[in-house]
Amino acid sequence: GFDRGHMCPSKDRSDTVDHNDAVFFMTNMIPQAPNNNQHGWERIESYCRDLAKKGNELHIVCGPHGIGGEGQFGRTNALKKGSVQITVPAKTWKVIMVLPNGKATPSARTRLIAVIMPNDQSVTDEWSKYRVATNDVEKLTGYRVFPKLPADVASAIKANVDNERIVQTPRPKTK
Repeated sequence: GFDRGHMCPSKDRSDTVDHNDAVFFMTNMIPQAPNNNQHGWERIESYCRDLAKKGNELHIVCGPHGIGGEGQFGRTNALKKGSVQITVPAKTWKVIMVLPNGKATPSARTRLIAVIMPNDQSVTDEWSKYRVATNDVEKLTGYRVFPKLPADVASAIKANVDNERIVQTPRPKTK
C-alpha cells in the first residue's frame, strides 16, 4: 500500500544512464503514501524543474521523518518481508534554496522554500499549503540545512515562510 518514493526523482537525473541508475538504489527511496508521492511530492518536484528551466540553480535537501504513515491499506509503522523491516516515516520534508544562476551567492534576500508533508493519503496536489519556515524543518529533524551559510544570511532566510505565488506547469492529462 506504499510507493517506493524517490527523494531525488528519476526525471532530475536523466542526463546519463549512470546518473539515472543511481536514483534507483533503495537509499534514495522511502515507503511513501501514494497520495503524498503521486500528488504533493510530485508537484513540488515538478515546480523545482520549472524553476530550473527558467535558469535558476537549486540546492535541495530532503528526507523522511518520524515513524508511522498511512498507505492505501491503512496506517503502519513498518513494512516487513522475511527478516527485512523498513520503517514507514510519518512525514516527508524538503528545503529548496533558489539562486538566480550558478554564480550567485546566497544573501538575506535568497528564496528558501521549505515543506513538511504528512506521509498519508490526505495529501493533494496543493503542496504549497505545507510550506513552513526552514527553521521548522531544522527543529523537526535536528539537522542544520545549508550549514555553511553565513550566520547573518541564515538567520534572515531560515525564519521566513516562503509566500511567493506559485505558478506551475499543469499536470499532464491522462488518457
